Amino acid sequence: MYPVLLTSIFSIISTSLAAPTTNIPIIKHAGSVRLNSYIIKLKDSVFQELHFDDLFSSGTHPSITYKYKDAFHGYAAKFQSEELRYIRQSSDVEYIVEDGIIALDYDVIESTSEPNMKANFEDQMYMSTHIGGAGVDIYGLDTGIQINHTSFGGRARWGATFGGYDDVDRNGHGTHTAATAVGDSFGVATSSNIIAVKVLGDSAIGQWSDVIAGIDFVITQAAQSGRPTIATLSLTGFTYTPVDIAVANAISKGVHFTVAAGNWGVDASGSSPAHVEEANTIGAVDSNKVRAGFSNFGASIDVWALGVNVTSAWVGPAGTETRVLSGTSMATPFVAGILAVAIGDYGNKSPADLSKDLKANARPVVTGAPNGTTNLLVSQW
Repeated sequence: MYPVLLTSIFSIISTSLAAPTTNIPIIKHAGSVRLNSYIIKLKDSVFQELHFDDLFSSGTHPSITYKYKDAFHGYAAKFQSEELRYIRQSSDVEYIVEDGIIALDYDVIESTSEPNMKANFEDQMYMSTHIGGAGVDIYGLDTGIQINHTSFGGRARWGATFGGYDDVDRNGHGTHTAATAVGDSFGVATSSNIIAVKVLGDSAIGQWSDVIAGIDFVITQAAQSGRPTIATLSLTGFTYTPVDIAVANAISKGVHFTVAAGNWGVDASGSSPAHVEEANTIGAVDSNKVRAGFSNFGASIDVWALGVNVTSAWVGPAGTETRVLSGTSMATPFVAGILAVAIGDYGNKSPADLSKDLKANARPVVTGAPNGTTNLLVSQW
């Protein structure tokens, strides 16, 4: 009698968990989306694997794209209509978001006559002659890195690729930003390692689900290596809560984060992950320390760095190619390099404390920024 009673009770509980009375709404993305692809946020009390056990035992078999571990409590999946109907009735789920598509936005200038970033800012900052960020790992979440480019001096390596792309940078943006952080001729942290995390395709377009997977990878690698870790993310999109959570979670686990303010010329408070409070959000200025007209602004900006006519490494067969680009994408990795040098010179700190140092040592010399926006120009210390 008792086994029958217990079985009946268990059946009632299982049924109630699987079928709440209302459908969970799907949060729409403001931009383009990946068809039938969603990011599922599980309630904090839900064990992910138990959720999947229930999901597949129900006869529902969605295509699971990613099971996130540390960056986000949930997963990415492709659902057909019946599968989506089931997941919208699961009491395990907190919310469902469309998988947004993102694209880089930057200017290419077919000239290399402008001085590089070091030369432009040489009169403004102390360029470290100490250990140059030795022992620090910088992860570039971007289009990949041409790791054999001479600018990296053997310090570049491939970390991971998310999105089904080839393990190569055919776009160039990722190589440019990587060398701006650590390149021998163009960067600051000339003793740091740079690791490619490819989350965007050859056309510089990708999905937020891939970016979150990349952040998840960085968290895991940082924990395994035990080395000071910086992630630099030179892309910005419409407000997207899952990626904001992923960046904030990475920072809470000790990963220093630099993110681009964006190139729309608007307040960055509506942009992800630029408005993440814990991140270092970087705006772009020209060589005269004037805010670039394309750069986003607002209270979310932490410091400014050069983002106009920046010379850095580019992809190509010789491994010595360069190109001049403009954008907050260019300003952001430079600050990542400065953080790496500070860690190398003075030791690692919590992300919050290092961010305080970054702003405490910056110079209030930027002009052209609207009221309510900092005027702090990044400076090494």
